[in-house]
Amino acid sequence: MHEAPIILIFATMLVALCLALLSKKRKRLDMEQWSVGGRRFGVLFVFLLLAGEIYTTFTFLGGSGWAYGTGGPTVYILAYGAVAYLFSYFLLPPIWRYAKRHQLISQPDFFVRQFNSPALGVLVALVGVVAIIPYLQSQMTGLGLIVQMASYGALPQWVAIAIAMFLLAIYVTVSGIYGTAWTAVLKDILILAVVLVVGIALPIRAGGLHQLMVHINQEKPGFLTLGQHGMGIPWFLSTVALTGLGFYMWPHAFGAVYTAKNERIFRRNATFLPLYQLILLFVFFAGFAAIWIVPGLKNTNLALLAAVQKTFPAWLVGVIGSAGVLTAIVPGSLMMMCAGTLVAENLYKPYFKNASSQQVQRVARVVVWLVAIVTFLFSIHSNATIVALLLMGYNFVSQFFPTVLLTLFAPSNVTKAGAFSGIVIGVVLVVYFTLTKQSILWGANTGFWALLVNMLVVLLVSVATRQKSLSPVQVNTGM
Repeated sequence: MHEAPIILIFATMLVALCLALLSKKRKRLDMEQWSVGGRRFGVLFVFLLLAGEIYTTFTFLGGSGWAYGTGGPTVYILAYGAVAYLFSYFLLPPIWRYAKRHQLISQPDFFVRQFNSPALGVLVALVGVVAIIPYLQSQMTGLGLIVQMASYGALPQWVAIAIAMFLLAIYVTVSGIYGTAWTAVLKDILILAVVLVVGIALPIRAGGLHQLMVHINQEKPGFLTLGQHGMGIPWFLSTVALTGLGFYMWPHAFGAVYTAKNERIFRRNATFLPLYQLILLFVFFAGFAAIWIVPGLKNTNLALLAAVQKTFPAWLVGVIGSAGVLTAIVPGSLMMMCAGTLVAENLYKPYFKNASSQQVQRVARVVVWLVAIVTFLFSIHSNATIVALLLMGYNFVSQFFPTVLLTLFAPSNVTKAGAFSGIVIGVVLVVYFTLTKQSILWGANTGFWALLVNMLVVLLVSVATRQKSLSPVQVNTGM
């Protein structure tokens, strides 16, 4: 009975929408409440919002798809999160303190306040919105594939994406960060159960994990090692560094930091999040098992879903698909809300200084719908893999890292001109590499080269302009 999966998936979407409606009950959602929850979230909600970056459709489908199609290089996904959480222990508390002190709403606000430069805020907002689109596209592409496969082809991918984007836009417009936080609780409970079941059952179906790895090594010698498609040790190290350093530079992740009620939350989370990420191994096991269960797939994003469809009964396919849908809804809602906040607070508000708070909030909600439409159009006209889309976005947002790092820990070494120049040069290099379809240069990730040049430019320009410009206000790191 193939109706069961699609019924379960749409029921899950409706439950998420109901959670969004209930979460805003008795709350007056001004911009601060809508975007950062009044800065009152405790350990659980902050943990789940930040953990939302681990279990997305990128992980659910992209991670398993890369294990299926790329092999050994997939382990970078496991490594970069550990790097990010290590940095979060030192990086997030001073960011939170500064945001709390100055009542910041968005990521660009951090740059505007540090350098007294609305123009720098505009630049950061523009880059942030551009970076969010491919990431959001990866979530919606994955969601469309999940619904298409779970319906056994009854619903085309574009229809599934259209329905999801419509519900997601309503969800974000109505509830803001509160709906996302409550849905994150449901998502993580369901996704953990599903990942464990799939990651254990599929390898068993393939004859056991040991036998599976022996089979893959015999059929595809070298597939389980670094070096596939030019992705050797330099690529691995540079990609882990790029994505690890850029992890909290995403505008929605940066903004999620503002929601915490105290800074101790980040240090507690930094202790447990690396352990939580080990569950990703089961996603990889499922992708490797799919090589044996459904060989020869042209679209590697379908690896996990195709193996699940062939192995489990229809109702269980629906449960797994429902978990996959939630992995798109939680980060997707954060990204859409963040895009609305960036445009309203850092593009609209600076140029319409007399705009009321209600007008700014209205602009943010309108932008949510515009982003939904743009993402939908990109999603139905792109064949890029989910991992490729995510890495494209990472290349952009990681260009914020040099300036953020220096303003927190060495503020005398960075000026407004240096920060602006570094971000511009880094982004221009990323655009060049993207247009020329270069992802690896001299064995390393091209985004990493852009990041290095960015850091060098920030330091050199800051030295040249230090006497002419005031350094940013020093942040008390408390260390």
